[in-house]
Amino acid sequence: MTDHNRALFTFGGRPVSEILAALLPDLVADVLKEITARVPAYARLPGEEIYGDITKVTEHVLKSFIAMMRTGALPTRQELDYLRESAARRAEEGLPIDVVLTAYHVGVQVVWEALSLRVRPEEVGDAMAVNGLVLRYLELVTPAVGAGYLDQRQAMYDDERSARHTLLSALLTGTDVPAAAGRAGIPLPAAYLVLALAVGAHPDEARPGVDPLVAGRRKLRRLRSELERQVRGAVLSSLTPEGGTILVPTPAVDITAHEWDRLAAVVRAIGRAAGAPVTAGVAAAAPDAVADAAALAADVLEVAVRFAKPVGVYRIDDVLLEFQLSRSSEAVDRLAALLGPLEPGGELMQTLEVFLREGSRRPAARALHVHPNTVDYRLRKVYELTGLDASNVGHAGLLTAALLAHRAAAANP
Repeated sequence: MTDHNRALFTFGGRPVSEILAALLPDLVADVLKEITARVPAYARLPGEEIYGDITKVTEHVLKSFIAMMRTGALPTRQELDYLRESAARRAEEGLPIDVVLTAYHVGVQVVWEALSLRVRPEEVGDAMAVNGLVLRYLELVTPAVGAGYLDQRQAMYDDERSARHTLLSALLTGTDVPAAAGRAGIPLPAAYLVLALAVGAHPDEARPGVDPLVAGRRKLRRLRSELERQVRGAVLSSLTPEGGTILVPTPAVDITAHEWDRLAAVVRAIGRAAGAPVTAGVAAAAPDAVADAAALAADVLEVAVRFAKPVGVYRIDDVLLEFQLSRSSEAVDRLAALLGPLEPGGELMQTLEVFLREGSRRPAARALHVHPNTVDYRLRKVYELTGLDASNVGHAGLLTAALLAHRAAAANP
């Protein structure tokens, strides 16, 4: 600013700093009016805040701006610290960062509009110099405001995450739940949907040249973001790229069919966002019974995975037979032994499984890509080896249970 040390800058023959000082009360009002008109989030703030803290900050910033016009000196560290503190308060109040930054730019525009019409032709050089100084001002102010905001948000996030983790631990162990909820500032719902999640691999995790840890963390971040978007309320979770536990607040332990359908849609959505298959075992429970529900949900998930169920959401009712057959007992062992004469994974075992699933020979033949007579021949061989006829209603139920027991035994020798 070496060419302008006379007054530094003049518009309309008057020093710019003098013009702004005279306009200060009107500028404060105009800036607040323009911000609340153009930034809806500010218009929704309480009146006492707009005419209290926000007005005070606006006046302080404008005085700092006037001093810069008078001296040409950019804001000091002390001035920037003041803006950081103001931004931290906006973060505490929950205003989005883009809204906070927009307010500063709107304020600069209001000031510039108040000055620009006063510029004479011979003062164009001063106008360009002022414009350059304003850009330098925003260059310093924007990161200071952003840093103050983000530092506070991170501190709030860390506190919230710690409190939620403490509450989640209390729920999963069944100890001191009301006290943990009080410390976290989270009211306990009537019930939780407890999800045990298994998350498959994203293609990037196996791609040559790609760090699988980074790919897995990106997958998890997308999953969490979609979960927050899909579910309102204080969702509690402990997740890794491979899965984990999620507690979703729900109004009652007795879940309606519509609510189960909604949950299934949420799991599909987070799977799409993650770009990986997601399977969940689910149980509903009151807060004081979450520990038992979590153990049940984990068992249901284990059964769904062991029996190669399609990706989706499973309750105990969805896997009752598989659940029972996954528990070792003499009866289960004897059921599995019924198919002992058949080669594991062989064509007889495969044909029996497809026939029982499809219910008749022709659909089974289409699924196997063979002639229906071939299905009949193989089922006769099954009968000769096991003494059980798949076309007999009574035998079909026994064979279905035997197949499941055989699969359970193969998955868990």
